Amino acid sequence: MANLYPRWQQNIIVKAMETRRVLLLSGSRQCGKTTLAKQLAIKDTEYLTLDDFTIRQLAKNNPNDFVKHNGRMLIIDEIQRAPELLSAIKMVVDENTRPGQYLLTGSANIQSLPSVQESLAGRIRKIRLRPLSQGEILKKEPIFLKNAFNQQFNRQHINAYGRKSILELAFRGGFPEAIQLGEQERSKWHRDYISALLERDLHDIAHITQHTAMQELVKILAAWSSKFMDISAIGAGLSIRRPTIESYINALEILYVIERVLPWTRTDYERVGKQAKLYMSDAGLMTSILRWRSEQVEFDPDRSGKLIETFIFNELAANIDAAEGCYELMHYRDREKREIDFLIERDDHALLGIEVKAASVISPADFKHLKWFQENLAKNRPFVGVVLYSGEYAGKMGENLWAVPFSALWE
Repeated sequence: MANLYPRWQQNIIVKAMETRRVLLLSGSRQCGKTTLAKQLAIKDTEYLTLDDFTIRQLAKNNPNDFVKHNGRMLIIDEIQRAPELLSAIKMVVDENTRPGQYLLTGSANIQSLPSVQESLAGRIRKIRLRPLSQGEILKKEPIFLKNAFNQQFNRQHINAYGRKSILELAFRGGFPEAIQLGEQERSKWHRDYISALLERDLHDIAHITQHTAMQELVKILAAWSSKFMDISAIGAGLSIRRPTIESYINALEILYVIERVLPWTRTDYERVGKQAKLYMSDAGLMTSILRWRSEQVEFDPDRSGKLIETFIFNELAANIDAAEGCYELMHYRDREKREIDFLIERDDHALLGIEVKAASVISPADFKHLKWFQENLAKNRPFVGVVLYSGEYAGKMGENLWAVPFSALWE
């Protein structure tokens, strides 16, 4: 079903195949990697998947022979299941430097695995694929960040999304197969997905001995999405030691279940916070793990705020990935509790601050932290502050400060 949707990374991969010997397309399972890889298969391409037991055994028993091919390109699916192939690939591409020889896909961040000794530095281009963004579903181009930095917003959004509509999108998530389903079936799909991930894929990347504790940790982390990382608080209800909790969290990061957003610390202001924020990599998966129902969340400010912020993180992260390294996503918080949900730094050091408000009306008070940051920390850097909200009109709320509908992210 993913082939119904154009992926923002497709042109990036096509261009990279012209200059890089090896490409690694990584991302969570079922996000569309295999479908995209097959779409990119050029003439005279061979495809092998390491999910096939027999093929995996052949790869492990004789890596050097396995990676040899006479075609234009070899696609190896789920490379994390036989990481020893990387050293064999290195030998091939060092002898033959032709670009576009290998397209690898991985459902784990293979370069973070302790068992992986070969980085293929200088030979490989890593490209992240996420679950579908709303822009990809609607077949729109990823232009929000460019527009935001240039302060180019449509005044009125005819197809504006209210708070209830944004919550519906968040519940749906972005897994190509799941978004076709009704709410109950989709929730079952998500729970089956996370169960299969914990029962099978974890064995490829980590030695997990306490499976019940891991399942409970996943639920805790889903509830923790959009909050600041606090390992002690996260593990308070679990009967496992802190080092074990940290190793389990790292394993879930490697599998692209959760992500950290690091703090912006490029300042001499001594009271800036150093904690990372944690997010689920798919808002729909989060709701299913927590067994939330839409009618319960709609009238619960804490749950709806957490869910909408997670959904906006998913959308912003997809936009940033599509920009080929032009932007870096962070957050800001200091000891005076001044917070900016997302702080995006462009490669020329210009800054974009984004606050997320679920309400359909806004006031100058919603901009107080953006304004403080602009006046005290941005200094000589170009700075634009945006409050995303569930209204339909975009407009200025001060010098370089804007109220912008959520729908600007994909229109």
